[in-house]
Amino acid sequence: MRAGWLLLLLTLSACSARGPAPVTDRAGSPSAAESSARKPASGRAATAPGPVTPQIAPSSTGFHTVRRGDTLFAIAFANSVDFRQLAEWNNLESPDVIRVGQVVRLTPPESGPVEKSVEVTALAADPLPQAQPLSEAPVLREPQAILLPYSEVNWAQVSGAPIQLPAPQPPPAPVAVTVPPAPLSEAVETWMWPAQGKLIGRFGAAGGKGIDIAGTRNAPVFAVAPGKVVYSGVGLRGYGRLLIIKHPGEFLSAYAHNEEMLVKEGDSVAAGQKIALMGDSDADQVKLHFEIRQYGKPLDPLKYLPERS
Repeated sequence: MRAGWLLLLLTLSACSARGPAPVTDRAGSPSAAESSARKPASGRAATAPGPVTPQIAPSSTGFHTVRRGDTLFAIAFANSVDFRQLAEWNNLESPDVIRVGQVVRLTPPESGPVEKSVEVTALAADPLPQAQPLSEAPVLREPQAILLPYSEVNWAQVSGAPIQLPAPQPPPAPVAVTVPPAPLSEAVETWMWPAQGKLIGRFGAAGGKGIDIAGTRNAPVFAVAPGKVVYSGVGLRGYGRLLIIKHPGEFLSAYAHNEEMLVKEGDSVAAGQKIALMGDSDADQVKLHFEIRQYGKPLDPLKYLPERS
């Protein structure tokens, strides 16, 4: 009997030592197998797809219809036009204010003589004058001859010959006065390279309107001079994630194909400040595409950036 009680006590103590069974949340984090299945093959973290932004391409019609996300800086950059000219041609009080659906003119308005319509009206039907007999013939007391100076008009009046008026001369064409752009050194004291890496594309060749610098993913991208960020987005076709900075002297610098942008529109940046991470957005390899423009015109950056050893 005592042996039976001992056996029962041992059984109860063993059960109490095990503790309560663990509770798992099946709606929580996925299993290791599910995580590995969802992870991209490249090893980079997957990002949720964002909204598709319509991209700006150079216009072939001379006009651009504003869509959500467009800015006047981006429209001007895509069409190699100065944003100040776009504001003037479209009577914009501020280049920062454009409306979705607005049609932006990309060429100067046509200027020329304005044709005015001529309205022809019938003469009033006045009564004809009635002849009245003179009571006395007039007496000519002074000679009626008048000495006129010689001129084509006076001779035609006396001789009855038709008047030959000189052909009208067109007004002189306005002379366009172009002010050459100031050298970069007058606008910015020191320019620096935007990234470290091998130069793989030059202005006018593989680099197109700028230069291409090869590098590694997430390598730092620097501002080449102090200025203000006027564009940060993916709205320009062929540039990927793009930053545009406005500098003194009406210069713009552009940084394309970034992996990540570290500044936003409206930010003021200093020379040498890290503004982005190098990537391959809308590019065939990891690289930085860099441009310098003045009044909308692309310039060769290698003529202004300091020489590298």
